[in-house]
Amino acid sequence: MKVSTTSVAALAVGAIAAPSNTTPRSADKAAAVKPAAVTLDASTNPFKTYKLAANSFYRDEVKKAVEAITDATLKEQAAKVADVGSFLWLDSIANIAKFDPAVEAVGDGEILGLVIYDLPGRDCAAKASNGELKYNELDRYKTEYIDPIVAKVKANPNTAFALLIEPDSLPNLVTNADKTECSQSKTAYEEGVAYALKSLNLPNVVMYVDAGHGGWLGWDANLKPGAEELAKVYKNAGSPKQVRGYATNIAGWNSWDQEPGEFADASDAKYNSCQNEKTYVTKFSAALKTAGFPEHAIVDTGRNAVTGLREEWGDWCNVNGAGFGVRPTADTGLELADAFVWGKPGGESDGTSDSSAARYDSFCGKPDAFKPSPEAGEWNQAYFEMLLKNAKPQF
Repeated sequence: MKVSTTSVAALAVGAIAAPSNTTPRSADKAAAVKPAAVTLDASTNPFKTYKLAANSFYRDEVKKAVEAITDATLKEQAAKVADVGSFLWLDSIANIAKFDPAVEAVGDGEILGLVIYDLPGRDCAAKASNGELKYNELDRYKTEYIDPIVAKVKANPNTAFALLIEPDSLPNLVTNADKTECSQSKTAYEEGVAYALKSLNLPNVVMYVDAGHGGWLGWDANLKPGAEELAKVYKNAGSPKQVRGYATNIAGWNSWDQEPGEFADASDAKYNSCQNEKTYVTKFSAALKTAGFPEHAIVDTGRNAVTGLREEWGDWCNVNGAGFGVRPTADTGLELADAFVWGKPGGESDGTSDSSAARYDSFCGKPDAFKPSPEAGEWNQAYFEMLLKNAKPQF
């Protein structure tokens, strides 16, 4: 399907697959002593002060991947990936168990990135990463998911946290409202995100609400309604002061500053002036400021090293030929962009290519999708090695 209009722009483009392993694993290193309670000033860039921590779960996945590599050079390069800071996905109630060991591994001067991702009716426009809660189970989301995370954050006042709030949720309400699953989930999404923002508004936390990417809300017709949707939920939450801004390109493939953009030659390019993420951040931040929402961003560069691979903007699943991108840094060259981060752990599948599987999504079977690929969140060794070989800069 060609993605070009407000109603269909980026249908399911942001389908996100998160880690599926629920078994806590030991930290790779002893945590440094964190003697003082952390207070984050959300009016400033936290990544100028703190380094994104290399979460212990992805570190262990990478270490196992290294053991399976026989080529000496590739093996040495792969080992370095374990030290790259990345966000840890708390994508189910059971996976809250990952919180404690991850905190134990956080060193002095580091900030732990966590993805809050378990809304009722989650990922309403795709099948590969649907969640555990039905659209009418908002109470469970609050009491069994958000509340326990809040308690754990409060119990660790000496640790700094960067929270990425609910990938795909609010963007889906902007562009996929015509889908039954998304219209059913609207109340849960808006009330759930507002509850998360209000409840997690803690001194040692800074929050970024997901805002899709330039090929989704970046369409000219989507910028204003997208900004207004985020602002609406933010204000309904009481405009929490620890909300720093938004997140873009999470688990995505878009270039930061490629000119002309990857799809600049498409027949419908005239309807989307945000042909790279730098332009999107600039334009969407302006729309957010007008709407009354904090306008700073974090941008996922974990898998965006290679462009020109997708047939269209909306192709989101296990893009073949991709490579690890720029490592996490606060040196983005744009004041509105707080940091480049690794939001999606490279090597974990976006969704299965098995067309007979219950969670199979047709995007994972497209010609530009890597095959074979396992279920969402499961490790794909061949894909990890491809990302490593195509990394820019190389490890």
